[in-house]
Amino acid sequence: MLNLKLLTEALGDLEEEQVMEMLQEFVATNPAEPEALEAVAACQAGMAIVGERFETAQYFVGDLIFAGELLTEAIGVLKPALGSGASAIAGTILLGTVHGDLHDIGKNIFKSMAEAAGFEVVDIGIDVAVEEFVKQAIAVKPQIIGMSGVLTLAIDSMKETVVALRSAGIDSKIIIGGNPVTKEACEFIGADAFTTNAAEGVKICQGWV
Repeated sequence: MLNLKLLTEALGDLEEEQVMEMLQEFVATNPAEPEALEAVAACQAGMAIVGERFETAQYFVGDLIFAGELLTEAIGVLKPALGSGASAIAGTILLGTVHGDLHDIGKNIFKSMAEAAGFEVVDIGIDVAVEEFVKQAIAVKPQIIGMSGVLTLAIDSMKETVVALRSAGIDSKIIIGGNPVTKEACEFIGADAFTTNAAEGVKICQGWV
């Protein structure tokens, strides 16, 4: 029997070996899909602990990146127990770092957490041109478009991208994230929501679908 509380704590403590061992033993028992989803939720709760520790400066960016990779690895182990996943897909998110910005740490952490929450994430990379966002949005038809940026110039890039998306008739919900993003910036850009915390961003997306 998987101890969910212990799993949450192990992931929060970044104990990779312990997390993997617990999940591999759990999957070997051929758990039912609802049980596997509980394990995913326990991992996400561990990720929330990581986020809190990062905010209080107990953890650093390197820990955050490692936690994102650990979460992705954990979900990978659980995938066989999650069935076809078709019923579990919460929605599709088109995700990219806006043009002029080459940072992808926050984007990658958000991607891992969104996938863990059951979203299908189409990651189009970094320094994504406005036209590329529009082209991919037309092709993918996502419920949600996520834009990431760390540099101050990302604010203008995000605004340009939102204007182009709306002009092309794309009505997906738009969430923006990254260091320079504030409530005022969000209003200026014309996005539906903003976040500086990946876990909070995923919660906002879940609220939309």
